[in-house]
Amino acid sequence: MIHKIIEAHIESAQKLLLQEAEILAVCNACWNAIYKGNKIFLAGNGGSAADAQHIAAELVGRFTTERRALPALALTTDTSVLTSVGNDYGFENIFSRQIEAFAQAEDIFIAISTSGTSKNIIKAVEAAQLKKVKTIGFLGYSGGTLKNMVDLPLVISSNNTARIQEMHILVGHIVCAFIDEKIVNNFNG
Repeated sequence: MIHKIIEAHIESAQKLLLQEAEILAVCNACWNAIYKGNKIFLAGNGGSAADAQHIAAELVGRFTTERRALPALALTTDTSVLTSVGNDYGFENIFSRQIEAFAQAEDIFIAISTSGTSKNIIKAVEAAQLKKVKTIGFLGYSGGTLKNMVDLPLVISSNNTARIQEMHILVGHIVCAFIDEKIVNNFNG
């Protein structure tokens, strides 16, 4: 079993090599937002919520290089907002209300959904579009509804949620490394 899981992970990563241009587009979009003083928002459900928090933490704290803190926020972490909005407006609005409250034009919203059909992520993308926020989808399976909604869809072509999530965090780490390198090379931290 262990060997099969590792082989499946490697196979997924090898497929990801074919998406290098898409990953570069995601990296450039995130870097351009940071460079211009904009923010990166992230959201997802379950394991994807943890991925949103993980990527935001790498940007606010540091990834591999000492540099200034970067404005990134996981919309999955404020339990009072999540529960009050969920209670008063419905679970499908827990992220869109935060986008409405905090996002500005030219910010980035990374929508993480292995299925591409999460209602609360779809509503958040709709809210982001109204505010002229650039949307990026970390998606899986066939990309679902979100594939045709976001500005930059990155679809991991797998039917295995675990492999999709592993590739999402790999791409998240690539984005963080790309931004670190840009900051160090252009601004010396």
